[in-house]
Amino acid sequence: MTPCFLNREEVIERSATLPSFPRVIADILATLDDPDGSLRVLAHCVEHDPVIAARVISAANMAAAGRGSVVNDLYTATSLIGMSRVRKITLVSSVGAFLDSLGHNSPPATFWAHCMSVGLCCHELTLHLGDSGVSADTALIAGLLHDIGQLWLYSFQADAYRACRSDALVQGVADEVMERRYFGVDHATLGAWLAAYWGLPVDIAAAIEGHCEPDPKASSPLVALVHVGEVLSNALGLAGPDESRVTTMSAAACRRLGLVFDEKVRPLLGRIDARSRQANEIFSTRLGTVA
Repeated sequence: MTPCFLNREEVIERSATLPSFPRVIADILATLDDPDGSLRVLAHCVEHDPVIAARVISAANMAAAGRGSVVNDLYTATSLIGMSRVRKITLVSSVGAFLDSLGHNSPPATFWAHCMSVGLCCHELTLHLGDSGVSADTALIAGLLHDIGQLWLYSFQADAYRACRSDALVQGVADEVMERRYFGVDHATLGAWLAAYWGLPVDIAAAIEGHCEPDPKASSPLVALVHVGEVLSNALGLAGPDESRVTTMSAAACRRLGLVFDEKVRPLLGRIDARSRQANEIFSTRLGTVA
């Protein structure tokens, strides 16, 4: 297939036909240090979005399993699982609905599962590391959006991109390497362009851009987190075999985070696996995808 090289102006121009980025995500990120502000934003979201409300209640009933009681109202559900959990469900639901609304051509059914698993890996990594300098919710969003450039390619270059991924698999090269041969740019750079266009925080845009090949000299903690989160997700096969293209983990990224793969990592891997299974149950109603 003849290469079709893309430039930033073309990508942004086509992006103007896509839906606006959810305001709620920006609002939540802006209020992470303001519990009252976060509470107001979340209350509005949950009360006015029946899908988010249903998922909050579902999560509460899973937490209450075995107690012989059924949770059927938002106040009880929120009291049971806590505002932090409600915030995560709101963020994931909002990103998921946004990704669903973007594609003129559908990505593989495993695409959302991969995004979800990387987001969860990034979130759990942040909690495991403690003082990494990165908010766990910011890490979650960066992980969920890390492959947004792939979704643009599925939307506007569907046939070429499917051929590109097939060639990458056959030739045994990384997706981003083959993308540069086909389009002159990889999905990570495309994603950073989109993040800037949508007005996402600079650190999230940088994490999207650097997650495949983090610069060992300039990588921020968030870039390193998303890179390690994706490799962990791939290695654990959380999104199924179609998405499990294991890449080499950057030793520099691990050093940047102070991450050591010793016995203390075992509980982390267990939590990631458990949360992925739980997310599958809560979000399995999404348009034929599994999250």
